[in-house]
Amino acid sequence: MIVLIDNNLRENLFPFTYTRHTANIRIGIFTIKEKWELLLNEKVSFDETKDGLHIPSNIIPTKSNYKSIIAAANENLLLIESHEIKIIKYPWQIFQYNDYALRHDIELIEKNKNSYNFNDSNTYINKQDVFVESGAKINNCILNASTGPIFIDANTEIMEGSMIRGPFYLGKNSVVKMGTKIYGATTIGPNCVVGGEIKNSILFGNSNKAHDGYLGDSVIGEWCNIGAGTSNSNVKNTGGDVAYNLPKNEFKINAGNKAGLLMGDYSRAAINTSFNTGTIVGVCCNIFGNEMPKRLVKNFTWGTEKYLFEKVICDINNWKKMKEQSITLDETELLNRLWEESNL
Repeated sequence: MIVLIDNNLRENLFPFTYTRHTANIRIGIFTIKEKWELLLNEKVSFDETKDGLHIPSNIIPTKSNYKSIIAAANENLLLIESHEIKIIKYPWQIFQYNDYALRHDIELIEKNKNSYNFNDSNTYINKQDVFVESGAKINNCILNASTGPIFIDANTEIMEGSMIRGPFYLGKNSVVKMGTKIYGATTIGPNCVVGGEIKNSILFGNSNKAHDGYLGDSVIGEWCNIGAGTSNSNVKNTGGDVAYNLPKNEFKINAGNKAGLLMGDYSRAAINTSFNTGTIVGVCCNIFGNEMPKRLVKNFTWGTEKYLFEKVICDINNWKKMKEQSITLDETELLNRLWEESNL
């Protein structure tokens, strides 16, 4: 049995690992856990007390590298990042490695890929690399797979006038609104609504960026909402490197010259919010006001105050009801613990 372990780099992946195991991070089409289960055709475990082969959760498995990862774990060898093996050490590497993950994930499902609903109203470029599942509705759109594969999952909708360049994944039950412009490498997880302009970004699932505004080189957690007109900067005016201030570090770390917004689960931004390059927003934040948010917004921030816990749960439930869901006891207990630990 494969046991995926949360190694000592987990804190460097905040805000996303505040609320999930590292292996439940979505990159490409699937989460890391889902990739392993597809490759092995069996379930993997998070229980580190179990006997089995213990593998760090932040390694991205692919069809071409997973046997090497298993062999190294069997020999207790330390894996070094290479062209073939990508290891997520920091949260911005989720968007930096998304192109790699999308292309490899397409290989994982190649034998099961379908191509339904090729509508004559659409323009397809490199049509052989566009894959559309049953129940998807696409009309009067441009899908350009010359820059990478495009996979549209089941029961989705891409409204008229949208333009999409691969590599791109649209998760089940998600909607792309009219006139949206999407550049690869972009992943829209399940149950999302997106619009405006999006480039090289990931929405994990159950989140909305439904209106005009720019999202680039960014990662958005689950149950987030980005208000109309909200945009993030992903390049400094100087063209120099962008540095992030991680929640558990006292120093900033360079992430290259293109780096945008990292938003933790259950956080929301009001209309016309402007985010600086290299901004991290924690879990359960409500961003509003006339000033640009700080580049590190702590968990449970309400404007400039601390979010009352009862209000946190009430508001999350309001958003979940819109997608016919409700908050679970496990979620409530986890968030209560994080709220008590927060130092606003």
